[in-house]
Amino acid sequence: MDTGIEYEAINVETEAGVSVITLNRPDRRNAYIPRMGFELNHAFTVLDSVDDVRAIVVTGAGQYFCVGADMSTGADTFERRLAEEKQAALKREFPYLPPSTMATPIIGAINGDAIGLGLTLPLQWDIRVVSSTARLSFAFARRGAIPEANSHWLLPRLIGASRAMELMLTGRIFSGEEAASIGLASRALEPDLVLPAAMEIARDIAVNIAPMSAALVKRLVNSQLQESDRRAAFREEAALFNWVSKSPDAKEGVVSFLEKRPPEWSMSKSTDLPT
Repeated sequence: MDTGIEYEAINVETEAGVSVITLNRPDRRNAYIPRMGFELNHAFTVLDSVDDVRAIVVTGAGQYFCVGADMSTGADTFERRLAEEKQAALKREFPYLPPSTMATPIIGAINGDAIGLGLTLPLQWDIRVVSSTARLSFAFARRGAIPEANSHWLLPRLIGASRAMELMLTGRIFSGEEAASIGLASRALEPDLVLPAAMEIARDIAVNIAPMSAALVKRLVNSQLQESDRRAAFREEAALFNWVSKSPDAKEGVVSFLEKRPPEWSMSKSTDLPT
């Protein structure tokens, strides 16, 4: 699939409704550089606009997922990275697209160590499958920085304030197995099973889940993470269910089930949603 530019820090392959993005700096253990961030955002933006792309899987080349910021520039690593990202933003055709606002489900196939930004990036995605032996860490405070990418808001909501505080204050290394046990990941598997499991989830979504439904589930979950009024949350959900119940895909979902055949979804994940 042509995304319009030649990528240097990632690879993108699409087949049968599933796009696989690979962080591709294996010689640097897939360490993050601003170019990688720009390319990842670009790929997300393009793929989210394509109705035939029903799910996105992100993994790392080689035995690592991403070990965080590339610190080869030395003491000014964080300052220089921010400056380069701001410069890139001025030239960017595609403004930053928060994963929480995307219509397409994103699955992190965390096949190896994920440190710092290598962990806060997949924190923003929808499903995380992790290697049970991977080393994970919010190591920022150990480098004189603080976690980023909305982590202080999101992590306590995923695993509870006490556990989030411990992991961010200590920056300690923990395993993929522990990540699954506290709810940071949905599954912890042997390293060579991580990508196949993520692909199985993605293919199931691509075939059996209405793209419109997936987009609305994402919208509701991310919206209601911020909603403190239970009744308001109920009203929002009920209004969307009422809208969905009249949709062509809701009718197709029932008919295809009764006829024991794969569904043929017709609605767009982006253009057919209620405002």
